[in-house]
Amino acid sequence: MTFRAPVRDLAFALKVAGFDELTAKHFPELDADTAAAVLEAAGAFTTDVLAPLNRVGDQQGASFADGQVTAAPGFAEAYRAFAEQGWNSLSAEPEHGGQGLPKAMELAVFEMVHAANMAFGLCPMLTQAAIEALALHGTERQKRLVLPRLVSGEWTGTMNLTEPQAGSDLAALTTRAEPDGNGGYRLFGQKIFITWGDHDATDNVCHLVLARLPDAPPGVKGISLFLAPKFLVNEDGSLGERNSLAPASIEHKLGIHASPTCVMVFEGARAELVGELNQGLAHMFVMMNAARLQVGVEGVGIAERAFQQALAYAQDRRQGRSPWSGEAAPIYDHPDIRRALMLMKAKIEAARGICLTTGVLADLGRLAEDPARRAGAKARQELLTPIAKAWSTDVGVEVASMGVQIHGGMGFIEETGAAQHYRDARIAPIYEGTNGIQAMDLVGRKLSMAEGSVMDELCAEMAMTAEALTERRDLVEAGRRLAEGVRELEAATDWLLSHRGADSLAGATPYLKLAGDVIGGFVLARQALAAGESDEAWLQAKPALLRHYAAHVLAGAPGLAAAVTAGAEELEAISAEALSA
Repeated sequence: MTFRAPVRDLAFALKVAGFDELTAKHFPELDADTAAAVLEAAGAFTTDVLAPLNRVGDQQGASFADGQVTAAPGFAEAYRAFAEQGWNSLSAEPEHGGQGLPKAMELAVFEMVHAANMAFGLCPMLTQAAIEALALHGTERQKRLVLPRLVSGEWTGTMNLTEPQAGSDLAALTTRAEPDGNGGYRLFGQKIFITWGDHDATDNVCHLVLARLPDAPPGVKGISLFLAPKFLVNEDGSLGERNSLAPASIEHKLGIHASPTCVMVFEGARAELVGELNQGLAHMFVMMNAARLQVGVEGVGIAERAFQQALAYAQDRRQGRSPWSGEAAPIYDHPDIRRALMLMKAKIEAARGICLTTGVLADLGRLAEDPARRAGAKARQELLTPIAKAWSTDVGVEVASMGVQIHGGMGFIEETGAAQHYRDARIAPIYEGTNGIQAMDLVGRKLSMAEGSVMDELCAEMAMTAEALTERRDLVEAGRRLAEGVRELEAATDWLLSHRGADSLAGATPYLKLAGDVIGGFVLARQALAAGESDEAWLQAKPALLRHYAAHVLAGAPGLAAAVTAGAEELEAISAEALSA
């Protein structure tokens, strides 16, 4: 259960993602030494403070009694230390009390947070999303009284979307908002699955709630966004009376036991409008898009934690003989175990690179001086976001599952801790729009941006990188595999753009996997080229991981492309009755 923050890997991945160019142009005060110091400090905090709480959080979890939620043992104190040390305010604007650092740096820090303690990381992750929503759409009062306290971590934020009858289909939500006659509103209804919806780590919890007015248009066009704090906020910023909202219970979940997932009941709760009436879904998507990239990083973090434990176990557990030496050896010397560990590491590096690249693009999409550069960065960020979220969280589950397998029977025993990583990882592909929804968003909206040119430009860049690989004798075969993967991705993209409706939706999930596999190979290729032909063992691993990934992942691209283009005819023809026993 030990954890070592992967500071060196993160720094290298940031560099390859374009972080140095970003900071030189837009964050000149963040030189290489300062960035390294931030990562080292975050690594120390996550290793020394958060990681030791992961096990007790899983075993004891958050508790609920008498309408109050109590955080798992040690979590409230750890959160207060997290906020006091400034980890909550990294990328927030200085005008709101933030440090104004790049989003990519925040993502790198939060990967370590999620790896050390995923259940803990969910609390500040949701607060980050609330900060972004209020910074863009909040009123002057909200920005003056609420936003700085969210940035500092004095208070935390939540997203209240889901209702028993309204999950992904938010048009079906029934929580209502009624004008109170004084410029405010009263909320009535119930929300479920509210992450960190109540706790004792801070004095206030600020709920961002989707609801509809009685005379609002039907469907998603009638949804508005409201701010409803646990305690009302006076004009001087002090806390007033308790609001008429409360948790009714917390869920008993497969994993992330230390994260209190609440059923929240609003019984005339006082609330303020955020943004414009009937534009709530658009405003909430600011939070959801921020959270989607964070959840992708969450997948990388839990994969890293599971990999570290599996690697340590494989080096410690002695079983059988090495086929290389013929002597008794740890299971690390068994080819199948080493193959699995290399695949785990390669997929982690690929997913990390995709997420951090998306973070750099998010920064460039805000800050690039050239409008064309800014628009191009934003478009590629939008293209990569569903891939970063879905592909990376699938990697998290896959790597955690492989970690259990490497432990063998001991992995199925809770005491080793490998099972916790698997249980914790399983929620991430469901969070913030399931991975199937991410795939539909990718093929339904993102591919058609600029008439398909965004993906075309990315594929052209990946093809050039594949060509560059062939100039290195040790990477020729990897270059050939990457080039083949790019061609399959281009052909699958063209097919989807010419087949809409059920056919494209049927191919959406295999297409997202194909895109993630190929872009992941592109990331590893760039890392291998950046590592050069070094004598340092750590850097020698970069081209080795690319070669392994090319043989075991990129080789599957033709099969995935075939699945993308299979169409929906068979799906339409088969009935539920035919599938039943």
